[in-house]
Amino acid sequence: MLFALALTMALQDGLAPLPIPRAANPAAARHAGLPQLPQPRGRLSGCLATANDDPESAIAQASDWLKDAQGPARAEADLCLGTAYAALERWDEAQSAFTAGREAASPRDATMRAKLGIMAGNAALAGGSPVAALAVLDVAKNDADMAKIAEITSAVAVDRARALVLLKRQDEAAGALAEARSAEPGNATTWLLSATLSRRMNHLADAQTQIETAAKLAPTDPEVALEAGVIAELAGREDAARKDWQSVIAADPDGSTGRQAKDYLAQITPDTAPAPSQQPPGGKKPD
Repeated sequence: MLFALALTMALQDGLAPLPIPRAANPAAARHAGLPQLPQPRGRLSGCLATANDDPESAIAQASDWLKDAQGPARAEADLCLGTAYAALERWDEAQSAFTAGREAASPRDATMRAKLGIMAGNAALAGGSPVAALAVLDVAKNDADMAKIAEITSAVAVDRARALVLLKRQDEAAGALAEARSAEPGNATTWLLSATLSRRMNHLADAQTQIETAAKLAPTDPEVALEAGVIAELAGREDAARKDWQSVIAADPDGSTGRQAKDYLAQITPDTAPAPSQQPPGGKKPD
């Protein structure tokens, strides 16, 4: 009972920023992961390839390009420049480049403007500036509304939720995630993130419904099963929590998700849990 109580307290206190999976280079990941712009050709294609392999050289190329570029060409040069800065984790400069690119893009090209805005927002988040990120993403939301592409609308909403959670504006973050679910109801990650936030707000009934939807969409995802176990434990359904965490361990025995599940499971399994004197205060918080 003591172990379960300690775990429950730790889970309830888990108020870290909303965990949304991102690659090591989140700004560049947004370029790769959103609905694709026309296949980069010519100078942009070469510059982006260089940005991935040799970002310092790409910065020099893009800077030279910007000296004479105008209009959409300037947006492309800034896209390359921002991608190169992001590869080096120079987030302030990446944000500035992506924002400049968005402003240079044609007002009629809402898709390009929205993507560059999202990338600028991701760079600001990666650099630890949620206020700046939210300002950029609010503009990107207007562009996404004009673009009328579900994946872009959803992506903006999810990233706005990330910023709002960091700013402790959880009700607004929940609203943003609702917009993301409406735009892209088949996205399991959005349902998982919604369940995580609902659980942290102590809306366990909503969290349960949302995690069940995530599980239907991604039945083998260990992150979904890990969160399902957290929700079950907080709702007093220890057997269900144990089953969920055991499935995580089976699916990801050596990964971080599997290790987290082992830690949780140890705290509710008497024959494997440490003695009270060895129990870490409050247990380990969820990601």
